[in-house]
Amino acid sequence: MNAHTPEGVYDCFTVSIDAGVAHIQLKRPEAMNSMTRAFWNELPAIVKDIDDNARARCIVISSTGKHFSSGMDLSVFAAGGLGGGVAATEAERQTAGESLRRQVHSLQDAFSCLDQARMPVLVAVQGGCIGGAVDMTSACDIRYATKDAFFCIQEINIGMTADVGTFPRLCKLIPEGWVRELAYTGRRLPAQKALEIGLVNALFDTHEALLAHVMETAREIAAKAPLAVAGSKVMINYARDHSIKDALDYIATWQVGMFSPALMQEAFAAQQQKREANFPDLLPLRRGL
Repeated sequence: MNAHTPEGVYDCFTVSIDAGVAHIQLKRPEAMNSMTRAFWNELPAIVKDIDDNARARCIVISSTGKHFSSGMDLSVFAAGGLGGGVAATEAERQTAGESLRRQVHSLQDAFSCLDQARMPVLVAVQGGCIGGAVDMTSACDIRYATKDAFFCIQEINIGMTADVGTFPRLCKLIPEGWVRELAYTGRRLPAQKALEIGLVNALFDTHEALLAHVMETAREIAAKAPLAVAGSKVMINYARDHSIKDALDYIATWQVGMFSPALMQEAFAAQQQKREANFPDLLPLRRGL
């Protein structure tokens, strides 16, 4: 197992890797872990480094303090930030619109990297999960929460439409009627209701109990064959985005190249010998020539 931690000192995160699990933790509780400009640069860099270099077999995202995250920091909306200010002429407005579209794509990519990572991403939510934090958690594979957690599509409360991933992903996770109610009203979705409609998998009394369960689950995933886990994530994502017929055909094609009798033999041997299986890690990705 590649045990190196992604290099760098981060403004918004601490990163550790142990037993095949990469733990990415938001570390600005005094600011309710708001998403500053540094956040949007650091998160994809961290995730892509873990993914590209196969540094872990599972990723856990958690937070600190009373709230998971209050979402986009107001500084990102300030003059010269998102959107670049108010345009004076129609030509400037159109030019600024093209630039804003690119900026929104960049923000979307900061969370899409979670969806696209080869290893599963688990997230532990305590307290408020607000605005951009809903976008982020909806891009994760599995969500868990404390009983006092709540989710809020905050954008409608500040006069804008959520644009970083909430709607394309949330509509695949919970009934559409709930997405519409939350999007149109800006109401809070309490943890118990989030559990009932399938947004989260389980609730816990304390932040400590939440994190203990999520880390245990991550370690359990890390003990499985990484190739099989990566294949499962690819297939689930593909099935989400395609018809049943297309998904069945794709998994048949995938198995032609990825089916591994050697991995199955090791799994069976480990079960018979009552030991942990020894599976090879995914290989680091090669970028460019």
